Amino acid sequence: MWKKEDTKTGALGRTVISGIVFLLAAYLLTGILLLGLAYGVYRFGMGEKALAACMAAVYLLSAFLGGFLAGKKAKRRRIFCGLGMGTVYFLILAAISLASGADGGKTGFFPAFLLCCLGGSFGAAVS
Repeated sequence: MWKKEDTKTGALGRTVISGIVFLLAAYLLTGILLLGLAYGVYRFGMGEKALAACMAAVYLLSAFLGGFLAGKKAKRRRIFCGLGMGTVYFLILAAISLASGADGGKTGFFPAFLLCCLGGSFGAAVS
């Protein structure tokens, strides 16, 4: 027979797995958008400012997707779930950037953090 503690742990495990799946979906979208951006830079010779704006849009759209999916899954406190998804998305992004020797890129760490958090929160609010 299941104990009450076992059902709580099972729900937490499902929530963590769902969060990982949502992050993977957000990073899959990031990869697709970055491939399109690389093609745009190669084909059209985009300038620095246009590249920075497109990178900010990639952060925003990817965090929006993660927040939207998290908000759909959550029944309560959707905006907090989206904010958490955007924060985790940024932390992984920042860890990868720092590990590769980048200094924050064209956008910078703080604006990228704000874009990820706002995108995740807005995605959850729309869901």
